[in-house]
Amino acid sequence: MNRKFLFRGIFLFSLILIFSFLDIAFGSTSISIEEIFKLFFAHNKIQSQNFTILTQFRIPRMLTSVFAGAALSVAGLQMQTLFRNPLAGPDVLGVSAGAGLGVAVLVLGFSSFIPGFHNLNFGNWALAFSAWIGASAVLLLLFFVSLRVKDVLTILILGILFGSAIAALISLMQYFGNIENLKAYVLWTMGSVGGVTNTQLNVLIPLILIGLFIAFLSSKSLNVLLLGENYAQSMGLNLKNARLIIFFSTGLLTGSVTAFCGPIGFIGVIIPHLAAMVFKTADHKILIPATAGIGSLLLIISDIITQIPFQGGSLPLNSITALLGIPILIIIILKTKI
Repeated sequence: MNRKFLFRGIFLFSLILIFSFLDIAFGSTSISIEEIFKLFFAHNKIQSQNFTILTQFRIPRMLTSVFAGAALSVAGLQMQTLFRNPLAGPDVLGVSAGAGLGVAVLVLGFSSFIPGFHNLNFGNWALAFSAWIGASAVLLLLFFVSLRVKDVLTILILGILFGSAIAALISLMQYFGNIENLKAYVLWTMGSVGGVTNTQLNVLIPLILIGLFIAFLSSKSLNVLLLGENYAQSMGLNLKNARLIIFFSTGLLTGSVTAFCGPIGFIGVIIPHLAAMVFKTADHKILIPATAGIGSLLLIISDIITQIPFQGGSLPLNSITALLGIPILIIIILKTKI
């Protein structure tokens, strides 16, 4: 590996470690870095309230930020490469919209038709499972479309249309839904990494690692696709198989994060550009880990900002990623003349 890539990678990893510790330390209850180390080596740590806060809430939140940021960023990189569209994001295929529809059907749809349904308590697992069903349904639909449609731009347009149609259905459900469940759904759409438990992380992390591994194995195909589909075919690349693998990886990464954290915007759009600017390469063997690292860093920083005390609660994660992402995206557009 080139020395400049190695140096920048080490520097990025160091920043992730530093901000990870800050993310653990920051919150409504202040815990210093020194106290964090003492708690993990103390004999009576189990009886410590701060140790419970760290292990049950803050460390899971930090790990969720790390893996969710990496997943959404790499999904965005794959979509931008496949469609050769610099503004494509992980939700371009309607996968996030499908996940939102699954949750909307559970939270809003049934409450409109079944009396007393709004009084039921839905756990995070139910929301995650319904989001997975919705995301998988859209992904399966797009896969069958890709078997008949050869033009990748047409698939992109169809994905956008599917997302718009799903958004219309969700709007109808919101109109007829119960007020209490409507509030719960709106809170879910704001995105959050703070509600993921250790048990859920045992599912989320392996799924993301599998998706990232598949994406890295696709590095060669992604490099060839950068030069266009005609060139890729002339090089012997099986476009149908390449699309299927990329769709599957993107769906796994985006669906997993959306299922457990809700839709999180802008990360998948801006991070691939930042990685390309910082590491100055188009080689996906470098870009994929670089994009994953920068995505983790930005989502950790966003999570730290959400923990700024605001009337005893936390700020919506999507608001922070938008406030950070929009100026960065404008700078990228002006600099690269997208």
